[in-house]
Amino acid sequence: MSIVKFNVLTVPEGAGEKLEERFANRAGLVEGQPGFEEFQLLRPVEGTDRYLVYTRWRDEESFRAWLESQAFRRGHAQAAADRGDAPAGHGHGAPAGHGHGDAPAGHGHEHGGPAATDSEVWGFEVVQRVTADRPDAD
Repeated sequence: MSIVKFNVLTVPEGAGEKLEERFANRAGLVEGQPGFEEFQLLRPVEGTDRYLVYTRWRDEESFRAWLESQAFRRGHAQAAADRGDAPAGHGHGAPAGHGHGDAPAGHGHEHGGPAATDSEVWGFEVVQRVTADRPDAD
């Protein structure tokens, strides 16, 4: 049974574009991870300032392995460098990207602090899934 993780990011007014750019620049960090199934960055359109980072995984073990992976550490080190906390690649600072809280990695030359000011992780098991091409109960 698949599991879903939402990283709920509070994004100050005007910082959404920076957050989206940083996520666009992190492409490839999670896609090749064993057990990874899907990623979506969801922009708020009404009633909230919080972005949702949606990832779907084969199981909890796959998600936990991602959190322990070199790719996750690279993204987290890059996010720290973008914030000015530590040089890229040193692995210091708060975790970033899928499933943990802070702005994701960007280019490495755009500083000015995190694009998100707060983060929390919500986890769910997928009990039913419907797609446009076929209904499917997981």
